[in-house]
Amino acid sequence: MSVIDPFDDTYFMKRAMQEAEAAYEKGEIPIGAIIVIKNQIIARSHNLTETLNDVTAHAEMQAITAAANYLGGKYLIDCTLYVTIEPCQMCAGALFWSQISNIVYGARDEQRGCISMNTQLHPKTIMKGGVMADEASQLLKHFFIEKRNLN
Repeated sequence: MSVIDPFDDTYFMKRAMQEAEAAYEKGEIPIGAIIVIKNQIIARSHNLTETLNDVTAHAEMQAITAAANYLGGKYLIDCTLYVTIEPCQMCAGALFWSQISNIVYGARDEQRGCISMNTQLHPKTIMKGGVMADEASQLLKHFFIEKRNLN
């Protein structure tokens, strides 16, 4: 009989999805992020660009700041970011400078994502995508359909 690890990528991506749903409820683009070290969540966030009137208030940027504050330093070595959508170029740049060890994302962002934009991550950062991609993509699509119908 095999033992199921309760702290697998799906477990943590579900927590990031909860953050995305919180963003959705606030009328923010529904992207959520968490940062984990040693199976402990040290930062949770979601997009706050509308709330803060700040184009840099992406979920990843908020999570980086919260995790750095928690750790008491600017580097996120041995940390993993779980984010519902592939990071954009701006967030990937910040993740580069943070030296985060791992990035796990849900759905691809074919137009503005760091992969499509050929944004370089830190050489030691490992990135994995596709975790709960359908759920993340559906939440985002539903948000924009709803926004169009309100206007």
